[in-house]
Amino acid sequence: MLSSVSLRESQRNASYTNRSMHREYRKWWSPVLGRDMELLVFGHGGRPVIVFPTAAGRFFDWEDRGMIAALADGLESGSLQLFCVDSVDGESWLNRKIPASDREARHNRYESYLIEEMLPFVKSLNPAHRFSTAGCGLGGYHALNFALKHPHLVDLCLSMGGTFDIRHYLNGQRDSNAYFNNPVAFLPLLTDQAILDEYCHNVRFILATGERDMCLDDSLQMAGIMHEKRIPHTLDIWGSHAGHDWEWWQQMARKFLV
Repeated sequence: MLSSVSLRESQRNASYTNRSMHREYRKWWSPVLGRDMELLVFGHGGRPVIVFPTAAGRFFDWEDRGMIAALADGLESGSLQLFCVDSVDGESWLNRKIPASDREARHNRYESYLIEEMLPFVKSLNPAHRFSTAGCGLGGYHALNFALKHPHLVDLCLSMGGTFDIRHYLNGQRDSNAYFNNPVAFLPLLTDQAILDEYCHNVRFILATGERDMCLDDSLQMAGIMHEKRIPHTLDIWGSHAGHDWEWWQQMARKFLV
């Protein structure tokens, strides 16, 4: 009898049989996190992008929500390759049942998983020197936080409807782990010129949002911080009543990734 995951994958693979887009499901035991981690790979080459799901989302969110279909041209042509990772938000920032310090520690383990396990996997399939990050909502936070902390690895960061102040999830906790995982806290005080030069010369930061996005203020605040630090960035505010939803994120992803 097929498990729910196996059944899902057999159905999904069948749906791609007659298309030229490469789709691959992977799962392995993560020594860093002490649990199975799953992901989906779309495309056979081109720009590698690590895709973070929305708050407490899963690795299949972008597929289920039409994002893969929106990017099909780039994925099929070989100009774009997506690595849709799973999240541990329910074990870290969103887990109100454990102390804030434990939430921080779990997130730090997740970041170690990305560097120690995901990046070698990405490089095994794609020889690009750098990769991009992308995400919507809390996924936009992950995309930006990772790019700001590891600019030597990233060439483009696309945050769509991102929310960036993780103090909302920490009950007022203000230790070093909270600080260094909170872009609105550490970026204004950053003085390391080598890192700032990386931001300026090697990373393209894109903050895309809608005029009716409930997280619009987050993007405005982050754009203001970047302006003050003289970090080149794009703040793209969509009109036409654009909100915090997938129909807009599909169009934003297509504009900036394809």
